[in-house]
Amino acid sequence: MGLMRRSLPGLRTSASATPAPRAVPLPRRCGGNHGSPGTARAGQPDRAGQGVRDHAPAIGRRPGMPRAAAAKPDLILRREHHQPDWSILIAVVALSAIGILMVYSSSAMRAYVQQDDTLAIVGPQILWGALGVLTMLVVMRLDYRYLRLVSLVAYLAAVVLLVLVFVPGLGRVVGGSARWLVIGPLPAIHPAEIAKLALVVYLAHWLASRGTRIAGFRSGTIPFLLITLPVVGLVFREPDLGTTTVIAATAFAMFFVSGARLWQFGAMAVLGVVAALVVGLREYQLQRIRTFLDPWQDPLGTGFHTIQGLLALGLGGVFGAGLGESKLAGGLYLPNAWNDFIFAIIGEEFGFVGAGLVVVLFLLLAYAGIRTALRAPDTFGALLALGITAWICIQAFINIGVVVALLPVTGITLPFISAGGSSLIISFAAAGILLSISRETVERTNQETDAPADRGRGNGRPHLPGSRRRGLPPTPTEPA
Repeated sequence: MGLMRRSLPGLRTSASATPAPRAVPLPRRCGGNHGSPGTARAGQPDRAGQGVRDHAPAIGRRPGMPRAAAAKPDLILRREHHQPDWSILIAVVALSAIGILMVYSSSAMRAYVQQDDTLAIVGPQILWGALGVLTMLVVMRLDYRYLRLVSLVAYLAAVVLLVLVFVPGLGRVVGGSARWLVIGPLPAIHPAEIAKLALVVYLAHWLASRGTRIAGFRSGTIPFLLITLPVVGLVFREPDLGTTTVIAATAFAMFFVSGARLWQFGAMAVLGVVAALVVGLREYQLQRIRTFLDPWQDPLGTGFHTIQGLLALGLGGVFGAGLGESKLAGGLYLPNAWNDFIFAIIGEEFGFVGAGLVVVLFLLLAYAGIRTALRAPDTFGALLALGITAWICIQAFINIGVVVALLPVTGITLPFISAGGSSLIISFAAAGILLSISRETVERTNQETDAPADRGRGNGRPHLPGSRRRGLPPTPTEPA
């Protein structure tokens, strides 16, 4: 009886003759509701819920091998790690560097006039950027599967923070919206930014554990709405329509990829229209929609932002006016030039070439993120990579769309570029998770071996690829 090997996704195996089997602690591949670090043992699957299964290889006796030696092999199991996807790291670092440069260029004059300090706005941004890079590097080295252990706690904590925003004395109202939370001497934080990442992690965990039941109304649609609506509803009540749109779009993208059907989206669209009619948009939100249709009807009022942003882009031309040469520098004529409308300053100082470079970097990040999701070693990692990529790229598309007058003014930041500590730290943490997943991606091959049950198309299963891991080559002492 020869030694039989099966493909072991995400693990390498080696066998030697020893007196007794030995268990090696390992994080679970794709656990269910109780997925936690466990133990992989020969002949037993390391699995939980509907996640990807890890199987130990079948062990037999070689010809001429003593029966006692073949019956009790020693397995050493370890995960396959390789270098992270450098395109993700390059895109994130490049966008952050451009962001710090443009925050300084767009805020120096305004900070000097108001506070006699040209570094008053960019200084904290540099500090948050340094902390963000450190956070990204630390998270990149961690096994992303451990996030399943804290996914529910993080989700509940995010909901609590969103509720605290409405508590008098804790929430800070800026521009008519209670978006900021101030607790004692701590820096003000934007709970909606934390809620984005917490919801993506918990949805990835829940959807991966749910398996094919996602396609059902009671088992999929209703629980999904019960998870998503608290976060969406609280952010909408701040009110923050732009962030609400980003969170909802990201959640729906993850829901569809995990195996939802089009009729489920139709049902949720009807519910969304009914909810909008019941709750209703506020007057300033309706005014923004009217201004989007014709910003020149009130050029010095509601249409001021849009017109000045278009003017800045037009002044930039092809190659721009040069760094620091913006006519709208410092936000003297363009409010929030270092925040919501920083893309307009990029277009003015570096022209179409500079603005195009920023768009290309986001496209590179989107491509690398989707590639990481397609090659992820398990469904949880695939959904997590997809959710993070969708969130960052959808937010970037909305911000740029607002500046170029393709969308109504929403007031959301441009990821990695706009000023804002909460947004920058959380974005770096999300990039670190994406890099952690990319360290275990599987190259595409033609051999479909040991395909897990929760991957594949059709029959209500997730819209994710099957296993593409090649079988392990035979050892020198093993017949091919």
